[in-house]
Amino acid sequence: MRYTRLGPSGPVVSAIGLGSLALSGHYGRVDPAEAERVVRRALDAGVTLLDTADFYSAGRVETLIGRAVAGRADQVVVSTRGGVRVLGPHGPVVFDARPELLEQACDASLRRLRTDCIDLYYLHCHDQVPVEAGMARLAELVRAGKIRHVGLSGGTPEQIRRAHAVHRLCAVGVEYSLWGRLPAPELLDTARELGIAVVAARPLGRGFLTGRMRRQASLVPSDWRHADPRFGPEHRHSGAGRLRALESVAAQLDLGTGRLALSWLFSRGEHVVPVPSTRDQVHLEMNLAAASVSLSRETVGKLDRLLPSRAGQSPSPLL
Repeated sequence: MRYTRLGPSGPVVSAIGLGSLALSGHYGRVDPAEAERVVRRALDAGVTLLDTADFYSAGRVETLIGRAVAGRADQVVVSTRGGVRVLGPHGPVVFDARPELLEQACDASLRRLRTDCIDLYYLHCHDQVPVEAGMARLAELVRAGKIRHVGLSGGTPEQIRRAHAVHRLCAVGVEYSLWGRLPAPELLDTARELGIAVVAARPLGRGFLTGRMRRQASLVPSDWRHADPRFGPEHRHSGAGRLRALESVAAQLDLGTGRLALSWLFSRGEHVVPVPSTRDQVHLEMNLAAASVSLSRETVGKLDRLLPSRAGQSPSPLL
């Protein structure tokens, strides 16, 4: 495993982290005991960054992670998010970053994660509340010892600058993969200029880049991907040719497409840290193996031309 630092003064973490949306059941049924084994196996393999959110399965994923890392908290950086609420078991997701609710959300996450200090706490960036107000409250929580480092989930280059001016950001979380949406170049340039790491959410395109998501019928009724237009028949059909081309490049390198997609993200620079999510130990091992792959400039250029993501589109804020 390779390691990197999230910003000049941020924590040192593994070059690849473990996302946890797949552990929530939103991509299909999850056995809680197996989910804990996946987290522990990741830690055993050298993963030190666990990425979650308080609204995943109404906080149950945070609780699961709290159990899984018990006795090993000093070996891992756990990141979670505030500023989003889910109204009821099957209700809509609501963005709400009012300062008083942020503190309540942080306290609830502390209890579920079984810790007295959250390593990295992201503010979900949305327009209803000025980003300065949310960051000011998170800065207070840092001073109170409840948070060590602060990040921003989503946001524009301007919002990143405004947030960073209130309190130093060590990471910005954005959707970033070979398929779908590519962060705007201005956002990536701003993060690099300010010394902010880029945590790449959905680095496998919600499973599309693994080649295992060819038919919408394969999704269970409760799967969140039903709400993603990219998984509709038209978009799947238009992406099928590009996926076959990606599979051809992967075959030439004796790699799986998922491993190749993650390796491409590593080529973006050490400041980019992908956090693929999985509920399966075999797929976990496949993802982690990407950290040992070094792509040639020729291959990187071929991938850049092969899957021209739509730069500058606004990524979904639900990371």
